[in-house]
Amino acid sequence: MTIPSPQNPAPQNPASQNPAPQPTGPQPTGPRPQGVGGPGGGLARGLQRVTASALGPYQSAVVRIGFAATYLFFLLRELPHRHELYGPDSPWHWDLARQLTDGNEAFSVLMWTDSTLWFEAVYVLTLLSAAALMVGWRTRTMSVLFMVGVLSVQNRSIFMGDGGDNVVHLMAIYLVLTRCAQVWSLDAGRAARNARRAAQGLPPLRDILGPVLWVVLGPVLATATLMGGLGGTWWLPTLLWILWISAAVWWAVNRYAPHSEARTLLDVLANLAHNATLAVIMAEVCLIYATAGWYKIQGSRWQDGTALYYPLNLDYFTPWPALSDILGASGLMVMVLTYGTVIVQVAFPFTLFNRRVKNVLLVIMICEHAGIALLLGLPFFSMAMIAADAVFLPTAFLVWLGARAATGRRRLFSRLPGRSRTPGKPGTPAHAVGPDGPPADGPAQGGHGGTEEPRLQGGGGGHTLVG
Repeated sequence: MTIPSPQNPAPQNPASQNPAPQPTGPQPTGPRPQGVGGPGGGLARGLQRVTASALGPYQSAVVRIGFAATYLFFLLRELPHRHELYGPDSPWHWDLARQLTDGNEAFSVLMWTDSTLWFEAVYVLTLLSAAALMVGWRTRTMSVLFMVGVLSVQNRSIFMGDGGDNVVHLMAIYLVLTRCAQVWSLDAGRAARNARRAAQGLPPLRDILGPVLWVVLGPVLATATLMGGLGGTWWLPTLLWILWISAAVWWAVNRYAPHSEARTLLDVLANLAHNATLAVIMAEVCLIYATAGWYKIQGSRWQDGTALYYPLNLDYFTPWPALSDILGASGLMVMVLTYGTVIVQVAFPFTLFNRRVKNVLLVIMICEHAGIALLLGLPFFSMAMIAADAVFLPTAFLVWLGARAATGRRRLFSRLPGRSRTPGKPGTPAHAVGPDGPPADGPAQGGHGGTEEPRLQGGGGGHTLVG
């Protein structure tokens, strides 16, 4: 299966090799091809776009980094209290949790046994998978392990946490289906290095860890399926088995037939899954804000503009009592923030059709969540919502942000001991020089430097369990 190009190249004409000057006057126009400018041209270009590339590489990377960092920091903060929250010392005892999961058919590997050692292993594995997903190392494998860890910990004690847990719960599932490591990840750097080796006629770097992970996780998945440890729903075991089998298919095709139609078909299916999931994430964020806003409208305290006053005077939601007292003492400020919250949440889904208005409301909502983290003491809820909002950030802003981060990283590394900022002196990191000389300024190579990260297609971005 071959993906047609959006524009067909012009046929070669032997007469075009004649160096005679070409006429500069008006050229006769004929009927335009149906696939280029006719009624079906827009549909063909749209189909080409959603099948030939994974859209929103920077947005999906920010969502990946944001949610992985949110849960990583949450688990680190609760590390001293993990036994009381989700472990053997929890008020929600293991037997109660087992009865609940049997009733609602929820999935949690912590329900396989009440061993303290098993709980510690699952907690550490969730921590490590969140950290690896944040930096984009073996992203496909880590996204699956991250999803398993999030579902297991949250379903163990469902009464712990706040509304941000529901968002993390959903996004952990969605990230499994996205190609969220095309930029700003270690997988992107590894794929870029292999691309450079291929351009030089060298074979790709041999990958041993990927097949080892696939071989190790296969028996675990088979045992959990046979023992009934994947919950009572049908979609989770189906998803896990599809991912495991497709990893083997992808690896075999990528190794033995990298330029075949089967390889192209796998790319198309992966792009379709990514683009559809990204649309679902955007719809999910709009649904969250729309329902929150319309429910607020029905509340009498939101209608009279005093809703914000009450949480500002609750001890549980006042990490900075003096700051809360100052804000709560101003009736005008309380009314403006109360009405403004409702207006922004209700209006946001309708502003997606106007880019400028959408960007303005996006900044307002991010500032609103930052205020919630500061005033109400809900940092992880705010981090989760800001990470979800990031799916709507403009690509130009994210590219600029990545360039500034790369510049700051280079300046930081240049000031480390043993590194000289003078070219040619000892300690200066050498840049790879290709056959045509040193690389010119431009897009980043391997995810390092430059103003734009490479957009990786095919097996890039850690798409499969085998890398």
